[in-house]
Amino acid sequence: MTAPTPLDVIRRGAVDILAEDDLRAKLALRRPLIVKAGFDPTAPDLHLGHTVLLRKLRHFQDLGHKVVFVIGDATGLVGDPSGMSQTRPVLTWDEVRANAASYTQQAKRILRMEREVFEVRYNSEWFLGRSPQLRSAGLELFDFNKLVALASKITVARLTERDDFATRLKTGRPITFLELFYPLMQAYDSVKIAEQYGQCDVELGGTDQTFNLLLGRDLLREYGHPPQVVLTMPLLEGTEGVQKMSKSLKNQIGIEEPPGDMFGKLMSVPDSVLVKYFTLLTDVSEERLKGIEHGLKTRKVNPRDIKVELAAEVVTRYHSAEAAQQAREEFARVFSKREQPSEMEELPLPAPDQAGQVDLIALLLGAKLAPSRNEARRLVQQGGVKLNGTPVRGVTLPYAHAQGAVLQVGPRRFRKLVGAKGA
Repeated sequence: MTAPTPLDVIRRGAVDILAEDDLRAKLALRRPLIVKAGFDPTAPDLHLGHTVLLRKLRHFQDLGHKVVFVIGDATGLVGDPSGMSQTRPVLTWDEVRANAASYTQQAKRILRMEREVFEVRYNSEWFLGRSPQLRSAGLELFDFNKLVALASKITVARLTERDDFATRLKTGRPITFLELFYPLMQAYDSVKIAEQYGQCDVELGGTDQTFNLLLGRDLLREYGHPPQVVLTMPLLEGTEGVQKMSKSLKNQIGIEEPPGDMFGKLMSVPDSVLVKYFTLLTDVSEERLKGIEHGLKTRKVNPRDIKVELAAEVVTRYHSAEAAQQAREEFARVFSKREQPSEMEELPLPAPDQAGQVDLIALLLGAKLAPSRNEARRLVQQGGVKLNGTPVRGVTLPYAHAQGAVLQVGPRRFRKLVGAKGA
C-alpha cells in the first residue's frame, strides 16, 4: 500500500482548498508553513466538533509546519455571526478569558506544544492593546486610525454578500455594526500574523467560516502580503446526526467526558454519520475507511460493530486503550445484558414530606438529570425514569422505597439513591 503524500494528508476530510495550486506552490518551497486557525472562546469546553479543526492542525504539525493558534478573546467579545439568524449575546471580558484558558489547556490533548510547531496568540494583543510584549517590542497597536484604514478596504456590499447577513436583511432581522465588523477583525488577524511571522500561508476553518476566510485572503493582498490558502473542514453533526454539534443543542460529546459516557454517546450516533465520524475523528487508514463505507453500504457488516470500533478509537485517543476496553465491557454489560453499571454516582435524597414522599421532579432538576420541570415530567410520562429497573409512573417517590434504590434516567444515566442526613 502506497504511503499518503503530504497533500493527501492535508486533503483528508477537507471540503475545499482555495486555491490548491497556491498550496502546491507553498509546499514546493520546502519550508515550514505558517498555518493559522482562530478559536473564539464562547464556551469553556471543547467537544468532538472542535477537534475536526484541531486534528487537521495536528496533521500540518506532523508534516513539519507551524500552527499559530489564535485565541479570539477580542473577537469573542463581538461574537461570530456565522450561521446566526439573530444577534449573538455579547460575553464579558472575564467570561472570554476564563474560556480561553480552558481552550488552550484542552487543546494540548491534540496539538503538539513545541515552539517550533506551535504558538498561541490572543487577538486582544493588537485589538485591545493588552500585550506588554507587543508594546515593549515597539509594535503598533490597533487604534481609530487603523479602524479607518481597515474599514476602507472592504465595501458594505461585499460584507452583505454573506448568506446569513443577506437572509437577515431580506427578513428584516437586525444586524449590528459589531457583526459587520467581525469578518474584518478575523481577516485582520491574518494580516497581523503575516506581519509578525513573515507570512500567513494557510488558514483553516469550518465551512460556515468560508466568507471570513476568503476575506482574509483579500485583505492580505490589500496590505501587501501574499494571499493565504483557505482550507475548510466540514461541520460535524451531533449525536442525533442532523444538526451541528453544539453544547446549546445538547448533542455534543466533550473531549473531557468520562470514558463510559463518551463510549455510550458514540454508540448512539446514527449509522448515516459513521463514515464521516471515522474520517474526521480518527486516523484509520484510507483503505479501512473504504472498507467501512463498502461494508455499511452493502450491509455486509453490522453497524453496531462499526460503532464499537469507532467508540474504542475515540475513547483511546482521549483517555487510554485500557479505559476504552473497560467502557466497552461496561457498555455491553449495561446495554446488551440489561445489567446495572458496576459503579455509579451517589445521589442524596431530599428529606421526605409529611406523607413520606420525595418530589421526583425536583430531584431530577437538582441532579441536572433534566433541564426543566417540563422535560422532567415528559421523561416520567414516557417511561424514561426507572427505579430498580421499573418505570416510575408518578411525580413522587416513597422515601422508604427510594432509599438505596438505583435511579435510571434514559439509557445511560444511573444514580444510587442514598438517604438524606437526619431523615
